Amino acid sequence: MTRLVRQVGIAAPVETVWAAATDWDRQHEWMLGTTVRVTKGDGRSVGSTLAAFTGRAGVGFTDHMEITVWDPPHRCHVLHTGWPVRGPGVFAVRPDGAGRSRFVWGEDLHLPLGVLGLLGWPVVRPLVVGGVRYSLNRFAEFCEEYT
Repeated sequence: MTRLVRQVGIAAPVETVWAAATDWDRQHEWMLGTTVRVTKGDGRSVGSTLAAFTGRAGVGFTDHMEITVWDPPHRCHVLHTGWPVRGPGVFAVRPDGAGRSRFVWGEDLHLPLGVLGLLGWPVVRPLVVGGVRYSLNRFAEFCEEYT
């Protein structure tokens, strides 16, 4: 398993950041190459499931998730249940001064492909981290204009 945690400061209150983070239909506006849809439930409760396709022109993979903790407006835990993404994930929203928030994105991922995945992770990790960093910076801008 490998851990990936990144965070970003946002010039928006906690409630706005939470609403933007859980607006699954609009996640493609800030998450690099990803579209999300609710596949079961309301997308706002434990047991709801989501499918996030990452790729372009139909080439990519679908990340299947189940919401395991729903604590608005502070945290959401998911369990990635598909392939190649498996393991627990969390996002948390914390106050960070007057009218500001800190958004934390964390993943504990089981690497696919066994030994090959372990050997390949050091090569792929900078690309994954760069994509998450880019997406979180876009998310901060998204939140600051979110209605």
